[in-house]
Amino acid sequence: MSPWVWAILTALILANSLYVVAEFGAVGVQRSRIRRLADEKHLLAGLLLPFLDSPAALDRYVGVSQIGITLSSLILGAYAQATLSVAAAPLLEHWFGLSGGTAISVSAGSVLILLTAVQLVVGELVPKAIALQFPTQSALATVLPMRWSLAVFRPFLVILNGAALGLLRLAGVSEQGHRHLHSPEEIDLLIAESRDGGLLEPEEQQRLRRALHLNMRTARDLMVARDRVTMVDLRTPWDDLVRTVVTSPFSRLPVYDGTPDRVVGILRVKDLVERFVSQGPAPLESLMRPVVEIPEELAADRVVSELREKRAHAAIVVDASRRPVGLITIQDLLEELLGQRPSPADRPVRRQTGGDHA
Repeated sequence: MSPWVWAILTALILANSLYVVAEFGAVGVQRSRIRRLADEKHLLAGLLLPFLDSPAALDRYVGVSQIGITLSSLILGAYAQATLSVAAAPLLEHWFGLSGGTAISVSAGSVLILLTAVQLVVGELVPKAIALQFPTQSALATVLPMRWSLAVFRPFLVILNGAALGLLRLAGVSEQGHRHLHSPEEIDLLIAESRDGGLLEPEEQQRLRRALHLNMRTARDLMVARDRVTMVDLRTPWDDLVRTVVTSPFSRLPVYDGTPDRVVGILRVKDLVERFVSQGPAPLESLMRPVVEIPEELAADRVVSELREKRAHAAIVVDASRRPVGLITIQDLLEELLGQRPSPADRPVRRQTGGDHA
């Protein structure tokens, strides 16, 4: 078989790879980074930036890459069937003694399966992984061929976009163009620029940054460790219970049944005081509230959602074996956001001087 056949097949697969890299690179690249490069007179960044600044332009950019992927795949399949399948059919007749029609069918099916596997790996999965890992380099490296493709495919793009928009309107669905989403790093940069521009006070910037990075902290990072938490046994006599509550710096105390590894509820000090004032001593079981368990690896922003959903102010943090390892409260999360959280060295002192752990 002519080397030109293999060269054309390779070129079509590489063309498919190029459009995949261009699509995922343009959508995943940080616009702020491209803008900084453009400000530094980087030629390719200057060519790419207009597409990132306009949702409509980015939509056209992605649309052209999808046209390129589709066309290169279709041409690859048709060309392979016209060359590889035809060349392989006589070999199958000779090697396996197949009839002419059967050999052609087997050849076509085998080429289709083999080509699909190669196209999927080399033309889709690998380029996608590269673009996602190196979006800036990928977007800059493909901007020139993409601009040429925009000029070539513009008529097809207008027709196809018009047809797609018409079908969406008939189905009652509004058009949603491709948008460039901001990464946490970009948002952090925007916050810093707003502070430098005088739109945000330094304290406001710090609070916004803490909120932005809250999902990077886990429940274990923010909890009070179990050995620092005051816990009470379910069968504790009333006088001992009152004495424990009075000397504890916490407003919520985990209640365990027999062993601290088996937490069965949360005692709110306010509930105990109100019941004692109105009715006198009462069984601890009637005072405690249901316990909420939070996995220790749960992100802090998810902890907020869990507590809000279950209408709880505190939760027991558990490890993989559901063994209690600490206590986390709304106040811990607020302190993380507001920047009032003490250092680990100061935490035991604050807890022992009567600070309310709400």
